[in-house]
Amino acid sequence: MPLPGVTGRTPASRTHGDVVALCRVGALTWLRKLCALSALTALCATLPTAHAQVGFAQVQADDLPVTLVYPTAQPAVAHAQGPFVLHVAPGAPLQPPPAGQTRRRVVVLSHGTGGSPLADHELAATLARAGFVVAQPLHRGDNHLDTSLAGPESWKLRPGEITRALDALAAHPAWGPQLALERVGVHGMSAGGATALVMAGASWRLLDLVRHCQAHMEEDPGFCFTGMPDAAQQRARRESYERARGVPETFLPASLTAVHGARDGSTDLPDPRVAAVTVAVPVATLFPEAQLRRVRLPVGVVSAGRDSWLLPRFHSERLLLHCARCEILAHLAGAGHMDLLGPWPADLAAAVAAKQTRGGWPEAGFDPAQRRAAFDAMAAFFQRELR
Repeated sequence: MPLPGVTGRTPASRTHGDVVALCRVGALTWLRKLCALSALTALCATLPTAHAQVGFAQVQADDLPVTLVYPTAQPAVAHAQGPFVLHVAPGAPLQPPPAGQTRRRVVVLSHGTGGSPLADHELAATLARAGFVVAQPLHRGDNHLDTSLAGPESWKLRPGEITRALDALAAHPAWGPQLALERVGVHGMSAGGATALVMAGASWRLLDLVRHCQAHMEEDPGFCFTGMPDAAQQRARRESYERARGVPETFLPASLTAVHGARDGSTDLPDPRVAAVTVAVPVATLFPEAQLRRVRLPVGVVSAGRDSWLLPRFHSERLLLHCARCEILAHLAGAGHMDLLGPWPADLAAAVAAKQTRGGWPEAGFDPAQRRAAFDAMAAFFQRELR
């Protein structure tokens, strides 16, 4: 994907789309003036940058592809990538920040198990229109092309991949000078939510997952047997959980008891540049209650009332109960787990759902406008917390 360059268009070459965009600029300017004279701060916080379209590019963090979605003045076009159709301006230049700012803020998006930047594009575009540069690393071994490390092995790697993406942007000759990287945000969906919580100061052990599934595997099969629709696979996983039942920690292997994330008593965060995080339908039962209380950054939470993949009482609700720095940004009562993805083509949704124990289908009757409102709430949260 080409890097942002310099557009050669002149005022004389404006298209009908440009005229429409300019009309929108006038409306936005008027609305901003109204905001400046009123108390409508929540509305003002979510106003897009004037005539902002969405740019689309890619950089490399060594062997890690990082997709960038960002505000640009260049008109977007329909851009097909497999079953996804994005409305973006590939390789367009980054729009300069508004008056009073010198560089753009950054939010890193951590996708879910087997995910990709494309399935999270609706959120990325929302953040870009709110003024952020969004960096989406493709997590190694846990993405739509390669799931060989999906699960705990990927969870160990993901926080370092967030840092690698930020380091690559900081060192990039074109992007680095345009970005404010001293205070960045991180968002995670599903398994990416666990990544975001680690970046906020929590830590986990594989043993905590095992203990949860020993106690709740019948109630929480979507999590305990994720990606295992076959009964034989589930039986083998069940036996692995049972082998650790009742065994004192002293006699368990280090692979189960090793701590991943901040150590107890440490005040260090995995990356001090991260200042705020949001999570949507996160994997949260990994974290003991004491670890959720150790979260030191502000966390915005989006939950789904019909999430049968990660049952709210074990994940989102438990997080909100024990994490003092967490606040609910949106509860989508009629949403399932996969309703937090957008776009999400129907044929792809069916293929993913067929590989799950339960909970992989979008919920019938869910209104996508509620997802868009939740994404707007996340954008407002980052605008507030990253100032």
